[in-house]
Amino acid sequence: MMHSVLLVEDDPEIREMTRFSLTRSGFDVWEAESAEDALTRLDGVLPSIVIIDWMLPAMSGVELAQRLRRDEHTASLPLLMLTARGEEADKLKGFDAGIDDYVVKPFSPKELSARVRALLRRVGAPEEGIVDSGGIRLELKSHRLIINDAPVHIGPTEFRLLAFLMGNPERAFDRAALLDRVWGRNVYVEERTVDVHVLRLRKILKSHGRDGLIQTVRGVGYRFSPKSAPAKDS
Repeated sequence: MMHSVLLVEDDPEIREMTRFSLTRSGFDVWEAESAEDALTRLDGVLPSIVIIDWMLPAMSGVELAQRLRRDEHTASLPLLMLTARGEEADKLKGFDAGIDDYVVKPFSPKELSARVRALLRRVGAPEEGIVDSGGIRLELKSHRLIINDAPVHIGPTEFRLLAFLMGNPERAFDRAALLDRVWGRNVYVEERTVDVHVLRLRKILKSHGRDGLIQTVRGVGYRFSPKSAPAKDS
């Protein structure tokens, strides 16, 4: 799956440089310019990892890390700190707050990407470029959907929708959240568009007995539930 990164950095130049580097390395980058902004972004869909600058306005990066670790919703998120503080005492303070790893400024963009990948591997993130769940395999780089070892034709929007839902199993998303994460913030379409593409996706999966994996959550929206996968292939 494409890993998402929430970058919490108040310096616009550093944020832009880091976003550009991580995007080129294949990450989906979300941005926040303060701890308060980050907490708002984390209220719903969670990223794969959070990168936090130590020196944030109002609430420091260390305080943000402590808040995230106390909240059941965000407690298990991998956290990486960007800091100019390389002294042992400062690092220990960060580790005590729940930080998993450090990158000391100034840093190489390649080093940061490597540290992010290493941390994701350490916490058991899925193999890059592959999502495999409920008897369905998505190969993101080659844009292939494989069911029962056979390739299945799927349109680009349905592919992105399925990849997002599979990457966040058992989580219900409303239509607005799906439009934001699958279609993008700068694309203006009606929420019923989500329903149309869910119907198309279910039709694709139905002939392979997998349409039940995409569940409707009344009053909310949709979720992918690998628990509902058939015991035997159809």
